[in-house]
Parts: sequence; C-alpha cells; structure tokens
Amino acid sequence: MRQRFNTRQRNYIILGLCSILLVMAAGYAAFRTQLTINGTSNIISDWKVLITDIQSSVLSGDATDAETPSHTETTATFKTNLVSPGDSMQYDITVENRGDIDAVLESIDVKTSENEAILFETSGIKRGDKLLPEESDVLTVVVTYNPEVTNQPDNLNSEVTVTLNYVQDDGSILPEPEGPNIGGISVPTVESGDGLYEDSTRAGRYVYKGANPNNYIEFNNELWRIVAKEADGAYKIVRNEVLPEEMPFDEDNYRDKESDGAGGTYCANSSYGCNAWAANANLVGSPSEFTNTTYTGTVLLDSSLNTYLNGEYLESITDNSDKIINYNWGVGATNTDASWEDDGDEDPSEFVAEEAAYKWNGKVALLSSSDVHLSVSNEELCGTDNKYHDGLETCASNNYLVIPGTSWWLVSPRYGFSLSVNGVYSGGSFGYGNYAYDSYAVRPALYLTSSLSLSGSGTQSDPFTIVS
Repeated sequence: MRQRFNTRQRNYIILGLCSILLVMAAGYAAFRTQLTINGTSNIISDWKVLITDIQSSVLSGDATDAETPSHTETTATFKTNLVSPGDSMQYDITVENRGDIDAVLESIDVKTSENEAILFETSGIKRGDKLLPEESDVLTVVVTYNPEVTNQPDNLNSEVTVTLNYVQDDGSILPEPEGPNIGGISVPTVESGDGLYEDSTRAGRYVYKGANPNNYIEFNNELWRIVAKEADGAYKIVRNEVLPEEMPFDEDNYRDKESDGAGGTYCANSSYGCNAWAANANLVGSPSEFTNTTYTGTVLLDSSLNTYLNGEYLESITDNSDKIINYNWGVGATNTDASWEDDGDEDPSEFVAEEAAYKWNGKVALLSSSDVHLSVSNEELCGTDNKYHDGLETCASNNYLVIPGTSWWLVSPRYGFSLSVNGVYSGGSFGYGNYAYDSYAVRPALYLTSSLSLSGSGTQSDPFTIVS
C-alpha cells in the first residue's frame, strides 16, 4: 500500500507592524513494489525530499527581515517588517531531492489570513513538477505592503502557509496544462466550447469565448469579465452587468445640428445626436476630420457618454483604480449592417481593421463590434455578421456577453451614418444601430496593467482576484 506522511509546523510571530509566516511541508511517500524472495533480500532505496535553503532580498522600499529567515528539513520560516505602502520583500526557498527515488509535486496549497494591507504572491514551483535525485527547485514568496493603503491599517499582522505535497513519481501525476499567463496563472487555450482562445485577428492576443467561460474577475468590488489579453500583456475587461441607469450615447442637441456648430461639421445635419466617440483633437494623431463612408467632417467635442465615463464614473472607482491604464481603443465605423453593401458579410478581421482606422487613447470606453463577434465559441457558425444573425438563437446562447432582456451600447458607429451607434440587443443580436440620443444601458469597459497578479480560478463563485 502506498503511504504518504505530511509534516506541518506553524509558528505565530507578532511584529510591531506585521507578522508573516511561511510553513512549507514536504510530504513523504513510500514506494510500492512486489518482491519474490529466495533466501534473503534488503531494500536500500532512500526517499528524502527536504528544504535546504531560504534566502531573502528587498524588492522595494524599506522592507527588512525582522529576523534571519530559517528552515528545517520540512519547514521554512520568515518574519518581515513592512514600513510604507509599496514595500516588498522576496523569499526564495530551495527544495532538494537528496534521495534516490524520483519525486513529483502532487499538490500545492496556499492559505493566507485575511488582511487587505499585506499581499502575498507565490511562484516557481507548481503541480506536476518532477524532482529527480540530486535536483532542486525553488519556491518564491513575495510579500508586499498594499500600495493602495493610505491609512495605518487596524490589522498589522498577516500569515501565509504554503504546503507542498511530494510523492513518488509513478507517472500518474500530470503537470498543470501549459497555457497563456493570465495574471500569473497558466490558463490552457481551447479550440471548442467555453474557454480561452488564440485570437484569429491579432497575433499574440487571446480572447475568451463561449456561453460562460471562466473569465470572471473581481474589480471595484464588482464582478467583471476578462474579454482579452492583448499582445502587449494588458487585460481588457468589461463589467458583468450594466450600470443601474440607462443613458444616451450623445445627449440631444449636444453635438448635432441643434448645437449651433459646437459639435463640429460631422453631425451638422443630424437631429438625433452624433455617433463619434471622441473629438478629433482627442483621437490618436489628431486627424482633422472624422470619416464614415460618405459622412465626413470635424468633431469638436467628445460624446456625452465618453465625458461621463471618464469623469464622474471613473472617479467613482475606488478599488484597484491604479491598475487602470490608458489604451488605444478602435473607434472607427464597422460594417455590421449587411444590407448596406454587398460585402456586408464581414469577418472579425475586417471589423478590427475598420475600428483601427480611428483610435482614441483613454481609460474607460465601451466594447466594440469585433469584441462581440470574437466572444462566440462557434466561429464556423457565427464568425460573420450574416451567419451570426442567421443562427441568432444558437450564436447568442454561446456568447457570454449577451445579457437576456437588456440592450446596451457599443463604441462602434453605424457604418454609413452619423446619427446611430451599434449596440447589443436584448435578444442577443447586435449592430444595426440606434439613434445616439436614445437611452440604452451602459456597460463600461477598461484596460488593466500587464503587471497584474491574480489569484482564483475565474469562475463566478471563485473569480480572479487582484493580488497586486
């Protein structure tokens, strides 16, 4: 019978500012074999997986060791003093196989006490890593004083316990599947069903697709969804639900012909609002005019929804607001109306190119038409506008962005019009456009920094959580 023996020790240390503990237990496993004995025989194999070293280094600020880190064969312990927000210390713990039996990491368990002021991040060793005789591996633990903390926290102490369970390698323990790094977590890509896909439109980019992929992320104390990881590592996210109040994309008489020229010439003939997201001066490169097929002209003001989202709404984000970054958003018109031109049945690559004709650099905006197309898992059935709407029931049910019964704005202007904007509708269809001055639901989107560190599995009950 195969046996495992796990050793755990725990020390609780109280410091003036914070108390941090690492306990790492190496699980021992007895190998199993069948022997036929004629005469005498003895077993000389040796199972010996143990901790052999712990080293500390200051990553930033005034972090220091409260005492010299120490270890036994089965535990490593450190105590850290953190003085100011942003202080950070790293600990590298070495595990060696000094026996002569192949070992493999069966599981790794990380438990931390609740303290928002002190953050822990582990890396290096992961499930399925083999540890052959005379080999070593390193577990890295980073401890950080949360840079968002602005006042002296009430709780000055925190602990982390990391348990590593090593067993004899008999080939049954498979490594964690390799995949793109989502906030420090390896997420494998898929080619069907719900999950993370390679983006067919941009190299090095990954998108979530399907009816309900595991892309939930907690942000601003709300549930959001990770839409994509960009090629440069930034994360595009969208609020899981719409904002409580419906709003116009562009307020009545704000930039159209009733504005007496205040909105510019692009919408001078419209009586229904203006569908340009941003003023020419605020677009990348500051083009002199905004063109949408036959409509072209100056845009002198941002849309009223743009102004609200990057003003009052942005200021209301209090949790992890420092993770939001400025990013280039494609805000050009996309031909989602198949009746407009004979080639209206476009694929997402064409949508992306049309959107990129004009770019706005900012923090908060809306999803685009290409985002909606790329969120459907079945590209063969739903990969173009005509196909999507011909198979609407199936396509909408395999699109996590659809909110049944709710219609909400996209950032993309309707192709060939200056007065209407594309949206996602209550039945799951999208495009075609509504008058810009109409009121529809608002679903903010934004980009988070590529340096994001996450925990969690991305499910609705265990969403990705920002660690640092």
